[in-house]
Amino acid sequence: MWALRRAGNPLRVSALQVASVRGCASLEVLLSADTKTTEEHCGQRCQKSCCCRQPKPSACLSSFSSGWSMWGRSFSSQAGANSGDKDDDLEDGFSDLEVPPEADKKEVELTSEESSGEDAVDEIDSLGVDADAKPEKETVKRASQSPLLKVLLEAPRNDVAASLKKWVDGGNTFDRSDVFYVILHLRKRRFFAKALQLLEWLEESKQIDLVERDYASRLDLMAKVNGVYRAEKYIDNIPASHRGEIVYRTLLANCVAEVNVKKAEEVFNKMKDLGFPVTVFAINQLLLLYKRVDKKKISDVLAMMEKENVKPSLFTYKLLVDTKGASRDFEGMEKVVESMQAEGVEPDILLQATLAKHYIFGGHREKAEPILELMEGDDIKANRNACQVVLPLYGFLGKKDDVERIWQVCEANPRLDECLSAIDAFGRLGDVEKAEKVFEDMFVKWKTLSSKFYNALIRVYANQNLLDKGKELLKRMDENGVKIGVSTLDYLVKLYVDAGEVDKAESVLYKLSQKNRMKPQYSSYLMLLDSYSKKGDVHNSEKVFNKLRQMGYSGRIRQYQLLLHAYLHAKAPAYGFRERMKADNIFPNSVMATLLAATDPFNQKKTISDMLD
Repeated sequence: MWALRRAGNPLRVSALQVASVRGCASLEVLLSADTKTTEEHCGQRCQKSCCCRQPKPSACLSSFSSGWSMWGRSFSSQAGANSGDKDDDLEDGFSDLEVPPEADKKEVELTSEESSGEDAVDEIDSLGVDADAKPEKETVKRASQSPLLKVLLEAPRNDVAASLKKWVDGGNTFDRSDVFYVILHLRKRRFFAKALQLLEWLEESKQIDLVERDYASRLDLMAKVNGVYRAEKYIDNIPASHRGEIVYRTLLANCVAEVNVKKAEEVFNKMKDLGFPVTVFAINQLLLLYKRVDKKKISDVLAMMEKENVKPSLFTYKLLVDTKGASRDFEGMEKVVESMQAEGVEPDILLQATLAKHYIFGGHREKAEPILELMEGDDIKANRNACQVVLPLYGFLGKKDDVERIWQVCEANPRLDECLSAIDAFGRLGDVEKAEKVFEDMFVKWKTLSSKFYNALIRVYANQNLLDKGKELLKRMDENGVKIGVSTLDYLVKLYVDAGEVDKAESVLYKLSQKNRMKPQYSSYLMLLDSYSKKGDVHNSEKVFNKLRQMGYSGRIRQYQLLLHAYLHAKAPAYGFRERMKADNIFPNSVMATLLAATDPFNQKKTISDMLD
């Protein structure tokens, strides 16, 4: 089924398949890596391991057929390769949870962690209605005109039940399809707590007969609001007749979203114990998980896929293409595309964008440019949906004329995501003034904007080291009542770190995360750790390292590498470090072995000074 045979042109398609609005909304982070960092990385063999964590083999990975040996060898050999310091950002370029109402028909789309809540709607709560039955514009229009939505938006954040009771006492009734669109809209605006309270009230008041997808929707929202452990306990309260595969796969997806390897494997094994068939959705969740934490296990998942006779979906191929590209295994990446086309699956525009992006960062412009031409089609005006996809890619290539040519197609009547891509593209070109103009012009048409669009401009400022402009925009967000989320905080940390104000960056990270009750991104702490490490500041490096552990970020080898670098630059011995790693089930790769030897006070072969020299 997955024979990796040679094909004439792996990118030849019979007709350009343009992604839907929902899919394309996710391009922001799909195309968000730092070109300069990646180019610098490609000039030197990065030895950073994605993760050398080796937990005990789980039951779900205990027995596999001997097939797909080429895949197994290929992925195992590339598991230690990496794409550079922005690898974590690349890996997080997939949605943490996009559970479609018809998972067998429509797979999840590539989205960022940030956009998954703001633009790519979590479709699990179908409430008996097919989410694909209505175009997105009609869905948004219907939800925005709903009196029920107005009630929920005006309701106090922690007392939705009182507003709903008042609504019913006023003689109003609940329509299943109306509730579906309202919840969809609340999810889109990241009002997860209100959506959860609505479902809780509907279940308790029995206003609507709930089906399995409704319970799965509540579990999903509970995981988002209260965490996966509370969500797991809720399963016991679901009627046995509705405690099916959809419920458990929703829990699995949320465990993957939290990168909780142990719990994700437990849930997957539980699904097998309960007799649920192994679906492509569950397989994709495992691939997404191991892509982030342990690429060596991807070959095991592929072998299980063959054993269970699970046919890969387009999203499966997207994950494999991105994994190969991140490892700079371009031949392997092309073989994935050849295999995909041999199975009759053609690449969509997002997969083409992923291919082009990896070629660009790998220094293969000659391969990226034909893909961009293919994505544009014969007439970019007629193929308007491609504009938002190709704009950032041309920005990465430094093609100012092409960026301006594509933007001219959109500028007179731009769409939100086209503006987002334009800000990013002009920012990549260093044209801050033009990026700012696009941002300011958006207020003329839309009046108010979500944090996502502010973040796009803050990212431009961060990449150009414009700290003062970043702080001004942050104040503007606060004045306009725009929520400052983890992505905004991440860019702010980068601004301060790049300006040399590491202590200030750490202070801002702590204060804003406490104020807004949010868990900062892994990359935010890593920037601090990297800065302290280069200074040989062991005290602050240990402090940030411990904070990473407290926040649940303890499964990746990169943080141990940086901490050891701090000891190396300080010319200080790292007593017991090997034992610390062993206690955390982290095993050293070749680079870590060298660092451990350099900081081992009992190693007589080479002094620390020699290593530094």
